[in-house]
Amino acid sequence: VQLQASGGGLVQAGGSLRLACAGSGGTATRYAVGWFRQAPGKGREFVAGINWSMAPTYYEDSVEGRFTISRDNAKNTVYLLMNALKPEDTAMYYCAGNRDPYYRGSYYGEYDYWGPGTLVTVSS
Repeated sequence: VQLQASGGGLVQAGGSLRLACAGSGGTATRYAVGWFRQAPGKGREFVAGINWSMAPTYYEDSVEGRFTISRDNAKNTVYLLMNALKPEDTAMYYCAGNRDPYYRGSYYGEYDYWGPGTLVTVSS
């Protein structure tokens, strides 16, 4: 499975962006997905996760209530809608897949598939 994140960009604080994570391998390939981010000089941080059945979704505390993760299995795509963005949300955002379609976890080392990230920059 190959994953490709897109949708990043420059946005003012308080604005919104929607990231997309497109997966290859066809719709018969089932996997759980997590979004992670890495700011300059910091480690990779879990943001949000969703399994194949789409429920329940789960979030890192600092984004709870502002970010929403969803997926369209027919399109093999997972989305991350980010509202009320803050300068501290600035980072490279990555999506990752776990071959267990019902996996639930926030440790990046447990994810099997990674793709290139997309940069999100939030100006104050």
